[in-house]
Amino acid sequence: METARLMDAVYRNQRHIYDLTRKYYLLGRDRLIGRLEPAPGATVLELGCGTGRNLIAAAKRYPDARFFGIDISGHMLETARHNIARAGLGDRITLCQGDAADPSAADGFGIGCFDRVICSYTLSMIPVWREALAAGMARLAPGGRLSVVDFGQQQRLPGVFRRLLFIWLSKFHVSPRADLRAELERLCAACGGHLQTQDLYRGYACYAEISLPDGYSPATK
Repeated sequence: METARLMDAVYRNQRHIYDLTRKYYLLGRDRLIGRLEPAPGATVLELGCGTGRNLIAAAKRYPDARFFGIDISGHMLETARHNIARAGLGDRITLCQGDAADPSAADGFGIGCFDRVICSYTLSMIPVWREALAAGMARLAPGGRLSVVDFGQQQRLPGVFRRLLFIWLSKFHVSPRADLRAELERLCAACGGHLQTQDLYRGYACYAEISLPDGYSPATK
């Protein structure tokens, strides 16, 4: 698969320093984790789980929930499994390799729907990011919530900063999605859900949540 080969090439070496470097500019991830608040026994799925950093932090914060992660990069999953084992959370975090844009990628977990689905700085790296959002919504349980944090358009930051950041991100195949909010609005309208969005750090990052109605089912789309 072309995307898998690309991600493996990008992260073959970066995965070893990924968490040390990304904490300085992948802003808003801890906000997403803090707002998850899964009920006891709830299930949380991360699309594009990378090194497992978010899953580990969330599992420590919510010890009564179960966590699952999908990533297309075998190299990143290797690092994630090592990190999860080192944290002693192998019994509560389950991983599998798969394409986040494919709703069937989570079939191996044996869970039809998840109470929380999260996308943390993944949509800007996935070429078919709209399909990934749709796949996440397809695996969301009634009354569940999809949470997204990713690069914004830096609309309230200096223009030179925005231009340099976009050039730098492009070297890592990262493209902030200008149409992210519009796509979230479209998905929310299709399911009759509730959308909350917020620009963080003067537009550096975009945070969003889609909450499904309790009685929602795909047949009502």
